[in-house]
Parts: sequence; structure tokens; C-alpha cells
Amino acid sequence: MDLDLTPEQEMLRETVRGVCEQHAPLTVVRELEDDPVGYPEKLWAQLAGLDLCGLLLPDEHGGAGMSMLDAVIVYEELGRSVAPVPHFVSTVISGGVLARAGTAEQQREWLPRVAAGEVIVSPAWLEPEHGFGPAGVQLRAEADGDGYRLNGTKRHVAFAAAADRLLVLARTGDADTDIGLFLVDPKVDGVELTQQHTIASDTQYRVEFRDAPVAGADRFGEPPGWDAWDATMLDGVILLAAQAIGGATQALDITVEYAKQRHQFDKPLGAFQAIAHYLADAATTVDGGRTLVYEAGWARTVGRPIDRLAPMAKLFACQTYRDVTAMAQQVFGGVGFTVDFDIQLYFRRAKQLQLSWWDPRYLEERVAATVLDRA
Repeated sequence: MDLDLTPEQEMLRETVRGVCEQHAPLTVVRELEDDPVGYPEKLWAQLAGLDLCGLLLPDEHGGAGMSMLDAVIVYEELGRSVAPVPHFVSTVISGGVLARAGTAEQQREWLPRVAAGEVIVSPAWLEPEHGFGPAGVQLRAEADGDGYRLNGTKRHVAFAAAADRLLVLARTGDADTDIGLFLVDPKVDGVELTQQHTIASDTQYRVEFRDAPVAGADRFGEPPGWDAWDATMLDGVILLAAQAIGGATQALDITVEYAKQRHQFDKPLGAFQAIAHYLADAATTVDGGRTLVYEAGWARTVGRPIDRLAPMAKLFACQTYRDVTAMAQQVFGGVGFTVDFDIQLYFRRAKQLQLSWWDPRYLEERVAATVLDRA
């Protein structure tokens, strides 16, 4: 594995960092907390103009066709700035599932528009009191003439109010993996959105489906729905790991600067051995997490298996993010919890990211399966 970035990748990093600093500084991040829409339109337009909305989508459908390693660089910068954008839900997850399992007609209609940032598609996946595996999908899709009717509840649906379509996972039979994928207009009768409020103050919704109609043409094709979803999630957790490492890096930088500037007993906090050791341990862990994340991105880029590396990367990176920001709060003391200080933005998002999509227990189960099931 070559850890050196190419000049083009270095330029990509600087470009994304500059765009985020210009269009999503922390003042904007603060303004958009608990906002019903939840993302700055100027930043989204800039990402689209740079062809980054189609980051991993295929060239033939208007995507950029970039590598997973390129995407890791982008997501490290998005994590560093805690930029609130629907990039992950729309272009990585929904776009990735469309590219894997959408019909030819669906791909022609939706992928170019997703890649251009013209539409937002958000997954409606998790359900109350249910888990991350296929058995957790219990919302039912019942045949109704040439289409279907959906009944059930989804939670943690990001940017649902701004979405043009929801990518709904619904049960179509009694077998464990009898799960279909449907594109649903969130504005049709039978769909009700209620905003949720989270520790990260991001934009999530509870979505109720009560006999919500779906045309037969809006059901995805092959491979089976769960297989396409799971394969796309493996890609996704690599990028969430990169986002976590980017956030941990910035949180550590903020804390180091504070430890240099804040004086106690006539010397900076960083001069105290206990504080210096905390910072050194954090720097070591962040570097280790970055190496694991880049290894996962590199493995995906060159076509190597990621069934172990991807969940390992998110598990370690998110724990690192959580630990670094918790340590940072101790260095800052009581003021670190106040809204006047930026470190609390990272502290709150670290815990949310650790629990979102695949949580630590589910990640550990997946890693354990690759260890114990190996012949």
C-alpha cells in the first residue's frame, strides 16, 4: 500500500477544504442545526459544480467515476469541517444502490440527476426497535394491482423534507432477505414526515407510511434488494470512517491550539505532563485510524475484499473520534461544553456518527464473522 497521495489527490483535498471553508464555515454549521432543510445550498451547488456529487457513480450515467481512495480524501475533509450536506445519503448510498440494482430505466432517469446534484434521494431504512440486519426491515410492501402499498414506520431518515425521493427498504415476503427497494415520493398521500431532534442537531425525520402508493416501475430490479444494500453499505462505512478521522483530526488540532494558548500557573496547559500525554496518545491513535481507513479505501480501489476492513475502519475510526473529543472536553474543562466553543460541535457529532448506520456492536459482529467463519 502506497500512502503517498498523487498531486491530483492533494489538489482534490485542498479544493474540498477551500470550498467547505468558504461555504460551510462553523458559523453556517451552527445556523443549520435543527434546520428543517439542513444543508447550505451554496455548498451543495459548489460540490455539484466540481463534479463531486457524482464522485463514485459510473461515467456512463454522468458520474465522475472516481476511486474509493479519492472519496476517502473528500470525506476526510467533510468530516474536518462537519459540513452538513446530503452527499452521503444521496450520492453514496442511494446512488450506489441505484447503480447496483436499479433497472435500466431507473438508472437513466435518476443517476444523471443524482450525479449532478439536481435531486436528492435519501434512504428510509431503520425502524423503531429493530436492528441493522435484514430482519430489522419489517415495513411491508403489499401488492396492489400494478403497484404496491407501503405500511410501517422508518426513523433517522436524513434530509427527508428536502428529498425528491425516498429509497425505501420494505419487506416483500417472509424469508429473511425478502426485501425490496422502492423509490417513493415523500409528498404523496400516505407519507407523513416528523422531524426528529438528535444529539448532533442534524436533520433527521421519522417517516410514517400508511397505504402509501408506489408504482410497480419504482421497484428496483436485480440483484436482490438486500444484497445491493449491504454491498453499498460496505462502501459507505469506509467513507463514514474517513469522515470520523477528519473530525478527530480537527478536534485534536483545536485542542492542541487551546493547550498552547491557555495558561494556568504561569505556563500553558500543554506544558503539564498529564495534558501532553493525553495529546500524544490522541495523535498516535488518530494516525493509526487514518492508516486503517486509507487501507480500506485502497483495498476497495484495487478490488480486494473489504468485508473485514470496512467495518474495522468504521469501528476504530468512530471510537477514536469519540475518545479524542471526550479527551478534548477534559482539556477545555467546563467551557468546552458551552455553545461558544467549537469543540462541542465535534463532541456531539462524534457520538452520533459512532451510533449511526452500523453501530459498534453490529460492526463487531461483522468483523467477528470474518474471523470465525474463515476456513
